[in-house]
Amino acid sequence: MSRVRQAAEDDVAELVRLRALLFETLGGDFFNPSSADDDWRHTLAAVLKEQLASDAVRILVVDGNNGLAACGIGTIEQRLPGPHLRNGRIGHVIGVVTDPANRRRGHSRTIMHGLLDWFREREVARVDLYASSDGEPLYRGLGFHDHPDPSLCWRP
Repeated sequence: MSRVRQAAEDDVAELVRLRALLFETLGGDFFNPSSADDDWRHTLAAVLKEQLASDAVRILVVDGNNGLAACGIGTIEQRLPGPHLRNGRIGHVIGVVTDPANRRRGHSRTIMHGLLDWFREREVARVDLYASSDGEPLYRGLGFHDHPDPSLCWRP
C-alpha cells in the first residue's frame, strides 16, 4: 500500500519535475508547445510554494527511492450555487502523475482516494478532472463519468 503524505516546500523541485513529465507524456503542441521555454517551471515552483499554505489546495505525494514516486493536486473553487451545483464548490483534480519507474503500484489510486476524502470533508458538490487515456480507467473505476457540459476554452 502506498503511503501518501501532504507535500512540503522541500518537495517543490520534484513536483515541478513530475508536472513536466506529465506534459511530456501527454505530448502534442497544446501540452508541450515547441515554442515553450523553461520559464514556466520557475513560475510553477513559485506558485506551488504559495499553494502549499492554501486551504483551497491539497497536494499529495508518495515518496520513492530517489525523489517523489507520484503526486496529485486537488483544488477547490467557489462558484455561484445553482440547481446543479448546490453550494457552488467545485473540486478540480490536477496533474496526478507517477514517475515511470514507480508505475503499476497503486500510487495514483491511493492519491485519488486521499483527494476524494478531502473533497468530501469540504462538502464539494462536484469534482472535475481531465483524464489521459492511460488514467481514464482509474478515474472511471472511482466513479467519474462523462461531463454533461460542453467544454470550450479561449486563450488571449
